[in-house]
Amino acid sequence: MSNPNNTWVAEFILLGFPELHHLQGLLFGSFLTIYVMTVLENLVIVGTIRASHQLHTPMYFFLANLSVLETFYTTVTVPKLLVSLLAGVGIISFSGCLTQLFLFLSLGSSECFLLSTMACDRYLAICHPLHYPALMGWRLCLYLALSAWLGGFLASFVSITLISRLRFCGPNVLNHFFCDISPLLQLSCSDTTTIETLDFVAALAVLATSLLVTVVSYAHILATVLRIPGRGSRQKAFSTCASHLVVVVIFYTTTIFMYARPHAISSFNLNKLVSVVYSVVTPLLNPIIYCLRNRDIREALTKLLHVPDPS
Repeated sequence: MSNPNNTWVAEFILLGFPELHHLQGLLFGSFLTIYVMTVLENLVIVGTIRASHQLHTPMYFFLANLSVLETFYTTVTVPKLLVSLLAGVGIISFSGCLTQLFLFLSLGSSECFLLSTMACDRYLAICHPLHYPALMGWRLCLYLALSAWLGGFLASFVSITLISRLRFCGPNVLNHFFCDISPLLQLSCSDTTTIETLDFVAALAVLATSLLVTVVSYAHILATVLRIPGRGSRQKAFSTCASHLVVVVIFYTTTIFMYARPHAISSFNLNKLVSVVYSVVTPLLNPIIYCLRNRDIREALTKLLHVPDPS
């Protein structure tokens, strides 16, 4: 027990998907396949970017960071879910639950900051192409990426510290497949009003600032692209950020629905469904979106996989 003065519950039972208990085997196979594919896809992207000199640009440096982040992001929840499905019951210690929650919230916040950084990069590349090489140097790229990672962890630290001081005196059945903040607060026998408000403000601050930067960047990008003569030239200019825009829309839609709210969602079935989308499905789709719509990555991957004829 991590905090004996304030915590009576030593472990939580993750309820998972009790309404689909008869489909445990199918769920295990599906989540395992999705997880393996997600990790492999992101490793392919990182490996391709690292091995291809033509992809050593700020845009692909940030994309490699996004791939690493999303690998960690899905690894925080899915392996534990697979163990729970295999064992038939999910048990997690109090400290393990807080650690999982901290990593999940921190990586999610870091992804917000990283996506807005990528939007700024596309803004500079399209709206200021002549100054772009001088503005977006490798030192600045490293600083921006490091800031996105650290910013996400700092944004979640206060909330997790306060949650660790709550009293959990039973029951200990958490109606979710991982330690998410809403179902966890539902189990506390302390007053959670302050933490719920703080969590709402922190989530709103992270989402609002990163989304504002992204929206403003794309507003300038759209205005610049529309001034480019010729439909083909406009399509070529916008194609460099189309994949990122699709990922941004999917990510922010689900994240805002889940976390930018003052009270916990009453329907935990809906909560779990949306959680599956942004914590399992989205990390699977993002590498596919980037690879299918990005000619540079497709060409670099094809070149790397090409085996010369020995004759």
